[in-house]
Amino acid sequence: MTSTTKSISVDQFIARPPERVWQALVTPEQLAKWWAPGDIAPIVGHKFFMEMPGWGNTPCQILEVDEPLRLVYTFADWTLTWRLVAEGSGTRLFLDHAGFDLDNPQHMFGYEHMGPGWRDEILPRLASLVEAG
Repeated sequence: MTSTTKSISVDQFIARPPERVWQALVTPEQLAKWWAPGDIAPIVGHKFFMEMPGWGNTPCQILEVDEPLRLVYTFADWTLTWRLVAEGSGTRLFLDHAGFDLDNPQHMFGYEHMGPGWRDEILPRLASLVEAG
């Protein structure tokens, strides 16, 4: 039996330059304001935990850093890839949340709920924080 894996892909325009958006992604104090507390650091190999409500401490590890254009890290069983692309005077932020095994009930639940969460709540909250300065 083979499993089917899926990804969630979302994007958000943020009316600030990529360097400013980058800081919100990699600064623990800012990360806690728009998503969840976690001791993130943009250093390949850095291991940290994110304190996710309802999930507890979620293990993460930085896989790739290309400041201020790309950040990739594991998040529990998944991989988050953040890409920042300059667009006019702002940034188009792309997120790919990959590795959902649809044969796994927890992954299926996550796949069904995290897409709307990223698109409708978390990324708009990030944009508001960054745009507020």
